[in-house]
Amino acid sequence: MTTYQDITYEVRPEGVARITINRPDKYNAFRGQTVDELIHAFQKAGWDREIGVIVLSGAGEKAFCTGGDQSAHDGQYDGRGTIGLPVEDLQSLIRDVPKPVIARVQGFAIGGGNVLATICDLTIASDKAQFGQVGPKVGSVDPGFGTAYLARIVGEKKAREIWYMCRRYTAAEALALGLVNAVVPHEELDAEVDRWCAELMERSPGALALAKRSFNADTESIRGISSMGMHALSLYYDTDESKEGGNAFREKRKPDFRKHAQKKPGG
Repeated sequence: MTTYQDITYEVRPEGVARITINRPDKYNAFRGQTVDELIHAFQKAGWDREIGVIVLSGAGEKAFCTGGDQSAHDGQYDGRGTIGLPVEDLQSLIRDVPKPVIARVQGFAIGGGNVLATICDLTIASDKAQFGQVGPKVGSVDPGFGTAYLARIVGEKKAREIWYMCRRYTAAEALALGLVNAVVPHEELDAEVDRWCAELMERSPGALALAKRSFNADTESIRGISSMGMHALSLYYDTDESKEGGNAFREKRKPDFRKHAQKKPGG
């Protein structure tokens, strides 16, 4: 039996696997180990014939996930994956497992957490949930599924607003955008997730797997965009401009990106 440190893994009798990021003191921000454990858990649940639905959640009441843990790497990720975390592998795996993945969002789904909720097949939110991106505020971006796939869901104009402006969106606003499938009172979230899982367990698993692959086929080119973009991002992370974002976050001050912005040749 696998022992996890950063996540919990539960298989329920009705055939539902619940994978929970268990770092509530960090608002369920992920470090390298967290992503490694998530990948392992999704691989285990994804091809277990007894499991029909996977639920991704965050521990505690405050956050689903708030992206990469800035405090875990002192300005640098810990060497896994193209950008120091194997987020590409995790994102692809959520798409590749041949069964529905539901994001259960009870609080903040910010940054990389918002991307995870976006990539999941379905997203069910508490009325206390909040969504949004922070990348350009901290010298980062998701140049693949987090941008291109988001545009497929909410449209180009709104996706650009979400990334450029880094605003917060309520659960009701996210529902209006098509970013989530349902919003329920906070105390009814688990019951609603259970209802969706129960309905999905009554459906043909083969048909669901084919439907998922058919949906994915239409956006599969984004995987290539993501791979290329992540390599560019790894180079960007080495610039003073990007480092300014992380430093300012840890020092609790407003970043000054302009002083580090690279000048054009001859400028």
